[in-house]
Amino acid sequence: MADPRDKAGASAPPTLGEGCLARFDPEALSDDDGTEFAGAAELWRRLNPPVGADDPAVDAPADKGIPAPRPAGKSSR
Repeated sequence: MADPRDKAGASAPPTLGEGCLARFDPEALSDDDGTEFAGAAELWRRLNPPVGADDPAVDAPADKGIPAPRPAGKSSR
């Protein structure tokens, strides 16, 4: 009879790097790991649209912040 404590379980694929730089080893990943996502590029484009030419932050200097808009109905006093 099999040991009841020896249960099947998921395990993470091998990693490269340590700490904040840890990442899955791309050579060790396969379709069985769920790494195939055909719609990834389309999802990325939908969630991160290109910056438009009429965006005021495009021409702003990097060292200057853009002030936040004042809430409607609030005075400056």
